[in-house]
Amino acid sequence: MRFGILGPLDVRAHDGSPLDPGGPRPRALLTALLLDAGRTVSVERLIYGLYGEEPPAGAGNALQSQVSRLRKRLGLEIETGPAGYRLVVDPDTVDVHRFERLARAGRQSLAAGDHARAAALLHEALGLWRGPAPEDLPRLEELRLGAVQDRIEADLALGDSAELVAEVRELLARYPLGERLYGLLMRALHATGRPAEALRVYEEARRVLADELGSDPSPELSALHLELLREQGREQGREPLRQRGVPAQLTRFVGRTDELARIDALLAGARLVTLTGPGGAGKTRLAIEAGRAREDVCYVELAPLTDGGAIPYAILTALGVREGLRGPQGEEATERLVAALDGRDLLLVLDNCEHLVDGAAQAAGVLLGTCPGLRILATSREALGITGEVLCPVPPLAAGPAAQLFRDRAAAVRPEFAAHGRAHDARIDSICEALDGLPLAIELAAARLRTLTVDELAERLGDRFRVLSRGDRTKAPRHRTLRAVVEWSWELLDAEERDLACRMTVFVGSGLSGGVPLDAVEAVCGIPYPEDLLASLTEKSFLETSDGRYRMLETIRAFCTEQLTEDVLAELRVAHAAYFLRLAAAAEPRLRGHDQLPWLARLSADRGNLDAALRHLLHAAPSDGLRLMADLSWFWRLHGLAGERVALARELMDAVGPEAPPGLEEEYALCALNSVRGDGDEARIARADRALATIDHQLRLPFTVVLWTLAVGPERSHDERVRAQVGSDPWGRALLAVGLGFQEQFAGRPAASEALFAQALAGFRETGDRWGMANSLDQLGLFADWRGERDHALKLIDEALGYARELAAPEETADLLCRRGAVLLHTGAYEEAAAEFARAGEQARAAGAPEKVAGALWGMGDAARLSGDTGLARQHYEAALETSARSWYSVGRTVDIFLGLGRVALAEGRSDEADDWFAQARTLSAATQTQELELARVAEALASRAEEPEHAATLLGAASAMRGQLIVDDPDVTPIERRLRRMLAPEVFKKAFELGGSLRHRAVREP
Repeated sequence: MRFGILGPLDVRAHDGSPLDPGGPRPRALLTALLLDAGRTVSVERLIYGLYGEEPPAGAGNALQSQVSRLRKRLGLEIETGPAGYRLVVDPDTVDVHRFERLARAGRQSLAAGDHARAAALLHEALGLWRGPAPEDLPRLEELRLGAVQDRIEADLALGDSAELVAEVRELLARYPLGERLYGLLMRALHATGRPAEALRVYEEARRVLADELGSDPSPELSALHLELLREQGREQGREPLRQRGVPAQLTRFVGRTDELARIDALLAGARLVTLTGPGGAGKTRLAIEAGRAREDVCYVELAPLTDGGAIPYAILTALGVREGLRGPQGEEATERLVAALDGRDLLLVLDNCEHLVDGAAQAAGVLLGTCPGLRILATSREALGITGEVLCPVPPLAAGPAAQLFRDRAAAVRPEFAAHGRAHDARIDSICEALDGLPLAIELAAARLRTLTVDELAERLGDRFRVLSRGDRTKAPRHRTLRAVVEWSWELLDAEERDLACRMTVFVGSGLSGGVPLDAVEAVCGIPYPEDLLASLTEKSFLETSDGRYRMLETIRAFCTEQLTEDVLAELRVAHAAYFLRLAAAAEPRLRGHDQLPWLARLSADRGNLDAALRHLLHAAPSDGLRLMADLSWFWRLHGLAGERVALARELMDAVGPEAPPGLEEEYALCALNSVRGDGDEARIARADRALATIDHQLRLPFTVVLWTLAVGPERSHDERVRAQVGSDPWGRALLAVGLGFQEQFAGRPAASEALFAQALAGFRETGDRWGMANSLDQLGLFADWRGERDHALKLIDEALGYARELAAPEETADLLCRRGAVLLHTGAYEEAAAEFARAGEQARAAGAPEKVAGALWGMGDAARLSGDTGLARQHYEAALETSARSWYSVGRTVDIFLGLGRVALAEGRSDEADDWFAQARTLSAATQTQELELARVAEALASRAEEPEHAATLLGAASAMRGQLIVDDPDVTPIERRLRRMLAPEVFKKAFELGGSLRHRAVREP
């Protein structure tokens, strides 16, 4: 037999003929038994289903009679037992159970990404429905709606979107609060080429949810909105949306619609808006939500910082800007920051400024004064106090949103509260009023519903505030309210929970962007197996947890710190420093191997705690401070903001003294190298050199060689001492091969250089280090390009690009994109090359690296010139010249720009101007230690203007020698060579060309 209850009750015999169960009561009884087919249904439940809350006398006997009649009428097997009745049928013969099975399998396939199977299963499941579910079974209608939404999502993934828009709109008319339906409609509209309508649906959802529930869209719907905004930006050719560092929220954002509108209005007219209010007022959450609607926003949390001078570095980190290992280290952070923000329309959110008001005001003033497209939204308990600042006090939550926040948080600790919370509306309103509408106070109070009823909570809060109202009336009322709730929540903790909450305050950087893992809590706090205590503190809103890390809000942290004695705090700091010293030692070798990325992420998450440990050791145990700094040095370089630690390194050098402690020569040398900021630090470099000179064995930290070479120059990277100190370490030997490879390249021996870079690549592949592989592949791509093997060069560069992007290294990425553009230029793909140079420029601007922006502009100029657009080429060259920094790193690029401007002038018939640009290029290259390749380009350019073809052939020979005897199919060189070969007899050309090869530098500098 088969049974259907998804619609009117339908019973079919084995041959498919219909069977009649009888009147309304037999039908209701059979339906109740079918809903639990194969399971026992209690007598009480069956009687309730037949007769309601007031069954007649003798209802049990009547039920027994009804069961008996069903057996006889339909031939059903219904077992009788002490607990009730059981219909003995296969659940799969009942459509509702088959529907649930198919819908569950469809959802699982959808989650697994098998959209075709999901769509087939869900279509089959929904095909079982013949009408509405029974009115007394709303659960079935909810299951049906869920399956319909799953099926629509599967169909969307398969591209079947044309007919879905109308279907989803019809569903929304019936379920106007269905957030998932809004999301599906947005996706369907976007898929059918109606992106503007899709974005309007989000605004409609925001309005409906605010009006009906007093809440904002969920994080999932907000994320979809952001994704569609990004996609629309890409399709319209705009730079994609960037939301740097904006933390994901763990809970729904409630209320604040008016405040968000006010912030938008204020930011439209002012460039600095500061949200003010006491701790726990919701300033941070409001600022985050205000930022989410912006196209380009960067969130910076200042709570973990202890020094206002670190604010520029914190902003650089949040922006993803880092120093490149190829360029100068320890530059002035503010200058780099200004360069990174130049030309960008960005909203910078500076959160928790109150403890660093002077530093925050100084940073904001500098940035607003130099970056006209910048706007700042700050949160602070007091104003920053600079010209142009507009204050926006954050008011308490209104009654409706406050009650909704209470219900949301209450449901998190007592799920059944969501269904029955409306019964306590009056009590909830009174609780929220007593708490002055402060979000943090409301969350702390709602967390107590785990053990209290709403009535008990209201009563206890009332008693609490009556006592506290006799306290310090000099404090602002909202400050008194929040402290009262925190104190009350504290008193409800047991002794072990209080102890752990106090001990957790030793961790820094524990705000929205931080937190610490379980093993750190166990090791530092000295509490074995703290999982239960951590879970309890999380449930009581003293901690938050995300991705396995525990964090404490600053307001709670400040209170708990007051409860901690100095003796206990001193013990905790020792344990804290010891743990992070061990962590750094464990991480160091993994940063150079296959586990590089996860360990970079782990140390990045613990950056604030690592710095705190180093500051503690600087005074308490400088030798251990040397060890910690040494183990972190390569992380800082890979992380890209080593300059941030210069001040710490200098303090540590002063604490240790002028000589290295015995056995810590390498660590001392690294500390000295980390203290080098730029020119004028020769004394510090000398101290590092003296310390390293005493080491005659293999280094523990082979990257010391990199930092030493960056300080003293590449010409010493092949020093015999370096060979001995690298020893047999695979990573160190690969690194040594890189240094020697550059030496051979600069000496004009390309074959030997390429072999060394290939050796380096093999070594780095063995260790799994992405930084090493990217740098080796870059140079190997250069050699392949020189030989004319363009496809192979692009393959090598693309692999290197993948590693650079994994390391989030924008400067290295910009270099590689420029390299890729140069290869494409040599193939004649000028449009593609220009696109690569443009992407390189975008990366370089984001990194605050103007010299690399200049390189990208130069490349765009070459692409335009070679494609025949000399006017556009001149614009790019002039912009490159204006951007180019006059430093040792950019001289070669400036020479290239002069040559490009000369070639444009020559192409446009302005010979005198061309001669002037070429002369400037020759003068600059002769006056500096320009690399041979730049000199080669000068020679080629001069050859193009030589009136005597024999002299031109001599210059071309010099250029060829400087390129290592590799004649490239270069769009600038090849025409010159062909023209000279046509003008000169073969033996004359050969003789002049060979003469140039012997003259090399002289041929360029003294023609």
